[in-house]
Amino acid sequence: MEPMVRPRAGDLLVASVALSDGVFDQTVVLLIDHDDTGSLGVVLNRLSELSLDEVLPQWADEVSEPRELFMGGPVSPNGAICLASLQEPDSEPPGWRRLFHHVGLLHLDTPVEITRGAFLDLRIYAGYAGWEPGQLDGELVRGAWHVVPAQYDDIFGVAVEDLWSRVLRRQGGEMAMYATWPGDCSLN
Repeated sequence: MEPMVRPRAGDLLVASVALSDGVFDQTVVLLIDHDDTGSLGVVLNRLSELSLDEVLPQWADEVSEPRELFMGGPVSPNGAICLASLQEPDSEPPGWRRLFHHVGLLHLDTPVEITRGAFLDLRIYAGYAGWEPGQLDGELVRGAWHVVPAQYDDIFGVAVEDLWSRVLRRQGGEMAMYATWPGDCSLN
């Protein structure tokens, strides 16, 4: 068993093969916040069934490829979170709050016109993943998640379908072995 790593904003939570709750199976979650008040993140590798054009048409042309709405998690699915990376790392555009490095949250009430050119990449998530104080730590102890460093393409890359496998594979060792785990073991 791998030693427990204390997660922090900017880390990935990669669902272990032991996590088969029907909600987070084979997900990769970007941790946005983790402290004594709880934890919050967004699922990076699930596309929403809703079209971004239907939900937030003013942002549809502003988001990065694949220009889709992502399903960020089961909490508040009618709300939206926007991750944005800065074009100029030292800038502080209106409506944007730094999370880590040059990635932050962009408030979606910010007028689209004043955001153009300020961001390298934008991605919008319907809902989020949330944990009450101590809940995520308990799941880590039970082996439900692997905590690994995020790479930029994990957050803003175009290929999201195989993200879970790619992140596991690059860890090497025992984790890499699980990269070929089938989503449904009965098909194996």
